[in-house]
Amino acid sequence: MSGGWAMRMLCEAGLKTLVLERGKMVEHPGGYPTEHKQPWEMPWRGGRVHPETLTDYPVQRRTYVFSEYTRHFLVRDAEAPYHQSRPFDWIQPDVVGGKSVLWARQTYRWSPMDFTANRDDGHGADWPIRYEDIAPWYDLVERTIGVSGSAEGIPHLPDGVFQKPMEMNAAEKVARDRIETSFPGRRVIIGRCAVLTEQLGDRAPCHYCGPCERGCSTGSYYSTLTSALPAARKTGNLTLESRRLVHSVLYADGRATGVRAINMETGDAEEYRARVVFMCASAPGTVRILLNSRSPEFPDGLANSSGVLGRYILHHHARVGASGRMEELLDRYYRGNRPNGLYIPRFRNLGAATSHPGFVRGYGMQGGASRAGWGRGRQMSGFGASFKESLRTPGEWRIGFQAFGEVLPSRQNRVSLHPEDTDPWGMPVLSFDVGRSGNAQAMRRDMAESAAEMLEAAGAVDISTYDNGHIPPGNENHEMGGARMGRSPETSVLNAWNQCHDVPNLFVTDGACMASSACQNPSLTYMALTARAATHAVKLMKDGTI
Repeated sequence: MSGGWAMRMLCEAGLKTLVLERGKMVEHPGGYPTEHKQPWEMPWRGGRVHPETLTDYPVQRRTYVFSEYTRHFLVRDAEAPYHQSRPFDWIQPDVVGGKSVLWARQTYRWSPMDFTANRDDGHGADWPIRYEDIAPWYDLVERTIGVSGSAEGIPHLPDGVFQKPMEMNAAEKVARDRIETSFPGRRVIIGRCAVLTEQLGDRAPCHYCGPCERGCSTGSYYSTLTSALPAARKTGNLTLESRRLVHSVLYADGRATGVRAINMETGDAEEYRARVVFMCASAPGTVRILLNSRSPEFPDGLANSSGVLGRYILHHHARVGASGRMEELLDRYYRGNRPNGLYIPRFRNLGAATSHPGFVRGYGMQGGASRAGWGRGRQMSGFGASFKESLRTPGEWRIGFQAFGEVLPSRQNRVSLHPEDTDPWGMPVLSFDVGRSGNAQAMRRDMAESAAEMLEAAGAVDISTYDNGHIPPGNENHEMGGARMGRSPETSVLNAWNQCHDVPNLFVTDGACMASSACQNPSLTYMALTARAATHAVKLMKDGTI
């Protein structure tokens, strides 16, 4: 995600740019072999029961995007092992473009309060930037990737540069009106999504086929493959080497001088020299490389004079909410498989009137309504022509909300290099020691209760709540932190421009840089920070500072 933006910005600025990617190459638009296949066209009907799933993907198969359709995009776990002091699901793509190929494309700005939360309540270190610093870069990213959404004037969820919004279906509109009437101050909006509703360059509007995680040959959804990589290639400044596992950053005389990488096809070690280095290997991946970049000056990892490298790992806690059914609107339906849903912005702890006594920070909710399709036949009795005919008629409306909550920065949530174990290429593996706090547990209770009360207000029946708290952190795919930004070199790894305090020509712009998690999906913020940092790096290079 962030790597694509660093690549694009540096290439378009005229710099000769080398990108090293551990994943295999996937060429757009022809590299999506399962994109429009139906279950009956797949050997195992598209499910998760393929024999290789159990043996080769014990961790990766736990993510919601994993199936027979997508497993070729994800790493085989034996090739990317790690240790867990406390359970953690590290979901790792194995393709050029990384998670941008698989992400859910929910695209929300952080608000001014998100950049001051650490300062205001004392949890974590203060961000060295404010919303005003990143707002122009949000504009640039949204305009470039294409974000469908509606302007709502919500202070804690700033509006952006939007294409026309996707439409709510009939049940969602009814639910929205009833919830907003019953709970003044709560809003129900259509999701803000990096999927086109209007032509953007050579990328076509979405045709609502649905399973975006299989790839998008029309380029309607944003990924590195559909947008950033073609743009970088057009400059003539790009060299891309896939199947390269970056082992460490080379360092001499106060500067990063390049990187050491392992050719995953041959096993050979290779060294590449550079004037500036951007780390965009995912939060755990980047931290792993920096911890492994040891020298006499930095025996505990490069740029780690603060001692916080690998600490303050963040994520979102989710898999909690409620669902029900609606007995009305049986004469209403909708078009296609909309790749988007509803969003309920945070409504707790926005001020004194919305303060909750049990926890600080807050959560948002995502969800939607749909009618059951022919797949409901798996839970029904019957057979023969009459049974099949009954499934041609849409089933009842189902509606649900899942919450995504902010976690507090904690020094105890950390990753470190395992002292003995290595991966198949001889690189030390990570050990995760990450858990949930009492604040998160209290928040989860309110998440489920709030989801249920809003569904009841919406007119749903047979409402049930759930809390899959047994699913480990990481499974939400939003891992952050480990090389946080901050105001002081004594308590942070990076400055306000994503530069390492200790190594000024080394930049970290993926999720590792985050000083807090907010509750919104983080990818838009990663991309905006990367565009900002890359532009700053180019300026410093031109004036000879780095």
